Amino acid sequence: MHNGHVDIAARAASLFDRLVVAIYDTPSKRLLFSTAERVDMMRQALKSLPNAQVASYRGLTVDFARQVGAKVIVRGLRVISDFELEYQMSLTNHKLAPEIDMVCLMTSLEYAFVSSTIVKEVAALGGCVEQFVPAHVARVLADRFHGREETGGPPAHLMHD
Repeated sequence: MHNGHVDIAARAASLFDRLVVAIYDTPSKRLLFSTAERVDMMRQALKSLPNAQVASYRGLTVDFARQVGAKVIVRGLRVISDFELEYQMSLTNHKLAPEIDMVCLMTSLEYAFVSSTIVKEVAALGGCVEQFVPAHVARVLADRFHGREETGGPPAHLMHD
């Protein structure tokens, strides 16, 4: 979780009466934190937004949206390649759940280059990530990587062939 995510959530919370930030439980990418840890970090980051709540889910996003009574799915866009993927997902979701719309918010300029992968790699290599993530997330990242730094290199999932 990084400041780009927090920015999109805060802006979405200002547009809608209620915001449910959905943390996907089983993404295809390797995760550094458990679902419970990711939910907790996001809850801390959004505690100043009274109309926002954070929940995890499994399965189809549109099924979760239906469960929580959402009529809109909000997604953030950073770069052109994000648009292609989000457009494809939007069309698929519309076929699965025509009653749910998708709204994309453009990431604020200061976060356009930030990704979870970049943040993890900078943290793993001992760099300062405080400009990319909320302070509590920077502390958790430092704690998570502290024990791994003693092995003399980044965690195996960040090493490149």
